[in-house]
Amino acid sequence: MLFLTLCITPLDAHAYIGPGAGLSAIGSFLALVAAVVAAIFGFLWYPIKRMVRSRKANASDNKEN
Repeated sequence: MLFLTLCITPLDAHAYIGPGAGLSAIGSFLALVAAVVAAIFGFLWYPIKRMVRSRKANASDNKEN
């Protein structure tokens, strides 16, 4: 049981992340954040833009009548 517990329990890795891997990880994270922000902006902007256009069209139709 002690052997199984020692095999399953993680130990300190003392790992080194080089500058290339670190910059790649940071760049990937920033790209992911930018993609999420762009997706949220797209999902919100176009319906709002369509709503504003329809209101302007309705307002101009009401002025003509």
